[in-house]
Amino acid sequence: MVDDSPEARAYRRGFRQKNKRDDYALDLFHEARAKLVSDPARVGQILAELTRLYNPLADGPIMDLPTRAAIMARLQAGRPGEAEALLEQRYQLYAPVDEAERQSPGTSEA
Repeated sequence: MVDDSPEARAYRRGFRQKNKRDDYALDLFHEARAKLVSDPARVGQILAELTRLYNPLADGPIMDLPTRAAIMARLQAGRPGEAEALLEQRYQLYAPVDEAERQSPGTSEA
């Protein structure tokens, strides 16, 4: 059985490619989104890991402690939608979508 956790994928990948699709933090964000309702304890572990990782765009941690606490408080209060909105804000700070990514491949104006 192959371990497909974000940690295992990062280890196998070795961060050879500087590509958003191969970014350990993005894997963690995706896993957190998927587990907001089903596994809040795992979301807490993921957020803790994101507080240890650096965001050069914000010159600080990917997940700051106040946002982490706010997300967990909302999950404990049974408000996963609000928690997801906060998670999305931190995701956008870390991996903002640029115009090239917003346009689909067939919509260029060349």
